[in-house]
Amino acid sequence: MEGGTCMELALEGERLCKGGDCRAGVSFFEAAIQVGTADMKTLSAIYSQLGNAYFYLGEYGKALEYHKHDLTLARTMNDPLGEAKASGNLGNTLKVLGQFDEAILCCKRHLDISRELQDTVGEGRALYNLGNVYHAKGKHAGRMGHQDPGDFPDDVKESLQRAAEHYEENLKLVRELGDRAAQGRACGNLGNTHYLLGNFSQAIHYHEERLKIAKEFGDKAAERRAYSNLGNAHVFLGEFGEAAEHYLKTLQIAREIGDRAVEAQACYSLGNTYTLLRDYEKAIYYHSLHLQIAQELLDRVGEGRACWSLGNAFAALGNNERALEFATKHLHISVEIGDQTGQQTAESNVTDLRSVLGISDTDGMLCGETDDCSDAAASRQARLRRISMENMDLVSQSPSAKAEKSSDGEAKRKKPDALPPFAASTHRAAAAGLAPDRSPDDGLRRQRQPNQMNGSVPGAASGATLQIGNHVAVQPQTEEQKNQLMDMIAGFQANRLNDQRAVLPDLPGLQTNPAVIGQLLASSSHGGSQGVGLDDSFLEMLMRCQATRIEDQRSSLPISAREARSVSAPTVPDEDFFNLIQRIQSGRLEDQRSHLPEAQENGSSSGSSSLRSSFKNSLKGSKKGSKKKK
Repeated sequence: MEGGTCMELALEGERLCKGGDCRAGVSFFEAAIQVGTADMKTLSAIYSQLGNAYFYLGEYGKALEYHKHDLTLARTMNDPLGEAKASGNLGNTLKVLGQFDEAILCCKRHLDISRELQDTVGEGRALYNLGNVYHAKGKHAGRMGHQDPGDFPDDVKESLQRAAEHYEENLKLVRELGDRAAQGRACGNLGNTHYLLGNFSQAIHYHEERLKIAKEFGDKAAERRAYSNLGNAHVFLGEFGEAAEHYLKTLQIAREIGDRAVEAQACYSLGNTYTLLRDYEKAIYYHSLHLQIAQELLDRVGEGRACWSLGNAFAALGNNERALEFATKHLHISVEIGDQTGQQTAESNVTDLRSVLGISDTDGMLCGETDDCSDAAASRQARLRRISMENMDLVSQSPSAKAEKSSDGEAKRKKPDALPPFAASTHRAAAAGLAPDRSPDDGLRRQRQPNQMNGSVPGAASGATLQIGNHVAVQPQTEEQKNQLMDMIAGFQANRLNDQRAVLPDLPGLQTNPAVIGQLLASSSHGGSQGVGLDDSFLEMLMRCQATRIEDQRSSLPISAREARSVSAPTVPDEDFFNLIQRIQSGRLEDQRSHLPEAQENGSSSGSSSLRSSFKNSLKGSKKGSKKKK
């Protein structure tokens, strides 16, 4: 790496990134920047490649920084094509950071410039990126309310509808260009968007097209995703048999490519689908496979979901002993990972099943026969004690510190008869009801002269102050004091001049010469090139990007192990349908109930009635725990 020119180092970095070793490529790009170059086009290419490499490495703050440098250089060079690409890269990075409004501005900038240049390929990419940002914005807002597809608020639906419109425009363009790979991506995203909008038939249409193109390219990962998405859409249309067929193909491909997490997700979806089909034997089989892989991958959230599902299936078959076993395991895991909703659901299920089996709760241990819950409570208490000890100021508890505190208290209680002359005069003036007369810039002088102590003689702005009886006398300024005053005024004036200076952009790796400096100064003074002017909204977006860099440097509070475990669930698919299972299964149970005569119903306490009530409660989803039926 040593001794190479900037271009040689950059080319090696590009080769490494194309080969998949982005970390090593970043090292060469950083070395190229250290060597530096006066060629703005070369430096712009390095910024763009470096931003992309950091993006793929997941270091989005760094990616944002270099894409912003790339945008600045592109505008300085009056390169609209470079500006369009840099704007698109900024939009993608801001989208991942969750700054959707700023990302939309960048992607719109990319689209506007591409249309001005009649760049059809760039226009297609900009439309696709805009669809992605609106899609991500809608999904992000939709997750907050835990609604089913099609039941989102109007603002979420609006974002998803805008995403669908941009995807359709993109699909039209790439069809004209004959780009089959881009068509496949557009169809997949259109299917996902229509699924979230509740347009399940349209979602199936686009996912089938996506599946066809994936098979053309032999893209097994895309094929697997298409089968899984088709299964999800068929579930919400009530076509559970077709859904099961698609999930079986998903499972087959997952095993072919050796992805254990995806295999577990397919088993989980199959278990839920067979539950909806009331084929509980198959549901138990696939949920058991999911549980096995979740334990192998240390996915405690997935284990909890599998135990919950297995408990429901065993209860439906009348095997209440096994149902209680898995409901108890679900409770233990919920307590461990801090899942309060799951804990409430599990406690309700355990209580109902114990009641059906005639097991009393006199021991007060809803967590079961083990001491897992008490251990969890003890560990929480230990953590609280540990935090309190960390917050304790041990120095303040030492005997010497306590003695100092007591001596300080005695000193404060004494009469302040040893005040310095200036403080004494101020004290007397305050006692007489008069506030000391201070000039407005007294505070500024104190900031400029932090080494002055209260009660010392201020000499730069006024003469020496003497205390004579009850009066304050001011002596004339000496020559040295006048010089100090002039130096202070000169310092103020210099600061004002510095504020008016033109600031060159901070572009690492740029070797400045008179020509480069002239370009940078012209760009700074005229707001960029004359060919493509920036509007106020885009300038405001750039300022927000700069604020993002500052926020990225802030230290964040550490995430507890419990929070980390509750977020990570590699064996549970993103598209879950707990609520659908709850509604459909509860509806079927209600349809199967026989209505007894009123007198018999009031006096009945049969085990079968309790079992039906228990099973209904055990199928309640993960939202808020089921209410016990009285």
